[in-house]
Amino acid sequence: MRTRLPSMTSLRAFEAAARHLSFTRAATELNLTQTAISHQIRNLEELLGTKLFVRNGNAVTLTEVANGYLQSVRAALVEISVATDRAADRNDENVLTLQCLGTFAIKRLVPVLHLFQTRYPSISLRLRTVQSFESNMPHDFDLAVWHGSGEWPGVTVDRLGEEEVFPVCSPRLIAERGPLNSLPDLTHHTMIRTASLILRDEWPFWLETAGMRDLRAASELTCDYLITSMQAAVDGLGVVLGRSGVVGPDLASGRLIEPFSIRARSNFGYYLVTPLRAAKLRKAQLFRSWLLEQLGSVEALEAPARQPRAKARA
Repeated sequence: MRTRLPSMTSLRAFEAAARHLSFTRAATELNLTQTAISHQIRNLEELLGTKLFVRNGNAVTLTEVANGYLQSVRAALVEISVATDRAADRNDENVLTLQCLGTFAIKRLVPVLHLFQTRYPSISLRLRTVQSFESNMPHDFDLAVWHGSGEWPGVTVDRLGEEEVFPVCSPRLIAERGPLNSLPDLTHHTMIRTASLILRDEWPFWLETAGMRDLRAASELTCDYLITSMQAAVDGLGVVLGRSGVVGPDLASGRLIEPFSIRARSNFGYYLVTPLRAAKLRKAQLFRSWLLEQLGSVEALEAPARQPRAKARA
């Protein structure tokens, strides 16, 4: 069976023309002439034995075959581009690739990254934000921030402080929907849940710690990611279970408040993860030392203390 492999130039021309529905715009994007784009598309159509575009004057539309083909071509181009960057960056001492869970990246890491850039201006950062991870996937990063138990093969880990969980809400919620002066008041509010396999919802754990195991909220709002749950709380939709590792900035700014004085120590936490192959890289060592200096203690991760509180720990 004959193997059909189109040229990369033809695939890029097709993807750009399909995205813009314009050969002229595709030519501008790829720094080619419109004639060159037409030539590449024609080569691809001859290889496939079918038309990819229907031309109607100056307008073009995709054929049914092209619509299906486009999805695979686009995914392949993205994967090749990412793989190429990974291979090139791995050998570049001045490019540090960091994988980070989205909530931690937005709430804790990005606001202080300028300090690392100021200290080490020669190191360029590639920040890859993820909402989930699989510990057995290729470790194609120099460092990562994951959440969980810290027990992952093939990496070394540094725990970024002890993590506590506790309810938080917007001041707007209390103003509009009633007080949260005592735990039973939760029965009059919406409980915001996070249905994530990575950032596990510990509402039942906190309620048991608080001695209210059977408490039921008036309703529930379930989000798939913690960052979505936290934003829902900021917008006054209900009460979310905050994590000390990421909720500090919202507490410090007043976007969220902590209505109760009970915190439970989580069985999980945020960890700085270093693949074994990257442990001796200077760029990884510099970032690790810097991040642990910035965030490596529970004091750094918690919001500024407002008043003494009795903490309940599991």
